[in-house]
Amino acid sequence: MLIEFQVKNYRSLRDNQTLSMVAGGFPEHEETNTAPTGLPGFGRLLRTSVVYGANAAGKTNLLRALQLVQSFVLNSASAPAATALPYDPFKLAHASRTSPSEFRISFVASETRYEFGFAIDGERVLEEWLVEYVHAHGRTLYERRYNSKANKYDWKFSSFLQGRKSLWSDATRANALFLSTAVQLNSKRLLPAFEWFQKKLVVITGFTTLNPTLTLKLIETEEGRAKLLPFLREADLGITGVTVKREVITPNSGTLYFGSAPPIVEQTSLGAPPNLLRITLTHAAEKNEQVGLDLSEESNGTQVLFRSAGAWLQVFENGEVLLVDEIDTSLHPLITRFLISKFHNQGSNPRNAQLVFSTHNTSFLRQEFFRRDQILFVEKSSDGASRLYPLSDFSPRNDEVLENWYLRGRYGALPIIEAPRS
Repeated sequence: MLIEFQVKNYRSLRDNQTLSMVAGGFPEHEETNTAPTGLPGFGRLLRTSVVYGANAAGKTNLLRALQLVQSFVLNSASAPAATALPYDPFKLAHASRTSPSEFRISFVASETRYEFGFAIDGERVLEEWLVEYVHAHGRTLYERRYNSKANKYDWKFSSFLQGRKSLWSDATRANALFLSTAVQLNSKRLLPAFEWFQKKLVVITGFTTLNPTLTLKLIETEEGRAKLLPFLREADLGITGVTVKREVITPNSGTLYFGSAPPIVEQTSLGAPPNLLRITLTHAAEKNEQVGLDLSEESNGTQVLFRSAGAWLQVFENGEVLLVDEIDTSLHPLITRFLISKFHNQGSNPRNAQLVFSTHNTSFLRQEFFRRDQILFVEKSSDGASRLYPLSDFSPRNDEVLENWYLRGRYGALPIIEAPRS
């Protein structure tokens, strides 16, 4: 589970900004919208969080920052030696253009709390550390800091970190993380922290989408269909069955399709032409008749949900942390509300998966749906720097109509629209 993420001097996030999933001391929706961590003496965490803000306010940058951390952890050791660092500081102030970008993240992996962080500039990793909280007090498994005077790294290792530490540190390049390098060289002690980024964290931004092949895998087996169809029916799509037909795509055949979604193409063995997958969804019609509709004939919302259904179900099954930018660009608000409710249900979310998403849809701004600490705002100041803050900063009344007050500007984070000139 994600506990907290902090970022400083990355794109529009000039000053330190914190995305916290730690539940505040509010009584509302505690059993549904929060979950225990299983850690001794540690409080509850939020299952979901929603982020509001104007276009270009910095919502996407917040998610991209976490995506950067994930990618750097997973790929920095195996990347070519000359690979540039993902350094992208705040450029609208002279001092920040050459200052380090800093990232810090706390999470729960294998029933253990970890705190991981690093700082980079355009030339190297300046510092990196990993703290393990087996008990209330953490122990730093390793720490590296760049000594500019000596032009080398100063290293500190815990006696609890077993293995060939000198080999791992010597093999860690200036543009790579020690965590990535040590795991690549078979550090078993650091593997749980690494695998959290690899197997538990999913960040969807830009043109990235949830993997449709996970839905296709469910279609192939009776057990998989038994999971998929109830999920689709719960969303009130009226779907009673699903079938798939494969058509070989030849060089001269083309892949014409209808609707706004692209065709689903299955890659086959090396050298063989790919398959075009024709998905048919069965619906109940009058007089108990079953009518099949091609996926392209379904609404855009149904197409999107069907393609992503396998991925959503995997998130719940594995207890993953899913962050989605602009979730309302592809899903109807009622479908989005359905998915959020699945996170807030212990029966459908037994492994305490978490969802963080940004949206412009103000219909979610309701206290009967979200706690006040689950609603976040991002606002960009006149100097171009973004600020992230929770609704709880405004101490809203229990009967406060959040949507109305947000649209009136009480909480900020609204676009500034100039009046038309006469």
